[in-house]
Order: sequence, then C-alpha cells, then structure tokens
Amino acid sequence: MKNVNREMLVHAIVDKTDLSKKDVEAVLECTLDVITGELQKGNKVTLTGFGTFKVSQRASREGINPQTKAKITIPAMTVPKFTAGKTLKEAVK
Repeated sequence: MKNVNREMLVHAIVDKTDLSKKDVEAVLECTLDVITGELQKGNKVTLTGFGTFKVSQRASREGINPQTKAKITIPAMTVPKFTAGKTLKEAVK
C-alpha cells in the first residue's frame, strides 16, 4: 500500500489538469484552509459523493497510563470526523 502525501497529490492534479504546480498548491491550500475554518466554527462541510467533514464532541473519560498503570483522566475534547460518501464507498469497494 502506497502513502500519498501532499506533494504527490499536487503532482497528480498537475498531470490531470492544465494548471501549474503553483496554482494547484494554492487551490489545495485554500481548500484545506476553508474546510478547517468551517470545522473550527462548528459547521459541517459536505462534498456530495465524496464525504462529509464534521466535528464531534468527545466526553471526558478515564484511561490508564501504559507505563505506570496509573489511572488518568482524559479531558473532553472536540475532534474532527470524516464520513465517506456513497460514490467514494462504491469506488473503493
């Protein structure tokens, strides 16, 4: 299994379009900034067919420190979540 990083993704988009590498990097950066900004506001971002980005509240819970076996409290936090859309699920099947 191959791990595709940002640079490889940019290169793949450049190969499929007539856009320059600089333009593709700018569009990708802007897209990620907008998605991040909307999630910070608590909004949901839906890309029909691809999937939905949203935030979820995780309650505080008790955990165990694996080194000392001592009980610790893991604080409540907000975490991002991604749910794949139908088209993406079908393509990966």
